[in-house]
Amino acid sequence: MWRKTRVPNDNGCFGVDPNRNWDYQWMNGGASDNPCDSTYAGKSPFSEIETRTISNYISSISDKLFAFISFHSYGQHLLLPYGHTKEHLDNYDELFAVGKKSIDTLAKRYGTKYDIGNIPEVLYVDSGSSMDWVKGVHKLPITYTYELRDEGVYGFLVPANFIIPTGKEVLDSFITMFEEASKLGYPKKFE
Repeated sequence: MWRKTRVPNDNGCFGVDPNRNWDYQWMNGGASDNPCDSTYAGKSPFSEIETRTISNYISSISDKLFAFISFHSYGQHLLLPYGHTKEHLDNYDELFAVGKKSIDTLAKRYGTKYDIGNIPEVLYVDSGSSMDWVKGVHKLPITYTYELRDEGVYGFLVPANFIIPTGKEVLDSFITMFEEASKLGYPKKFE
């Protein structure tokens, strides 16, 4: 049940929330500067070896990517960028249309319902996330975060028998997502 890194902080608390530690709109709402909070964003963007290493790798291959998908739990949401504002930026309408078809497909297998929207519309303000960094810095056109099952009955401790059904329905949604992205001309060289 530990969500933060394990680095010791100066005050005896441990860790940084790795999904608040990315260098895009860092500490612009929904993150804490208190090292004891679960949403502690760190002393600076990429202060954590985990986020720094992953961001360096993504940067090294970004010219080969057109999509970035992040997985979290829980709540059954398909989240779009960005977390720091409710404004619909960049290709929001395009992402929403593709995402809506994807979650409609996801629901066909077991009836699992997801909602869709940018992070503050669906949940709360959240800045410094990996999805927002990839979208904001590398301009990848297809960027989503899945908040997987369930809606709160089990929360972070879903039973093991949810794993395979969740994987199957998400795979179904991926097929639709990437078919729809293909109809839009992706992958292609972006500007």
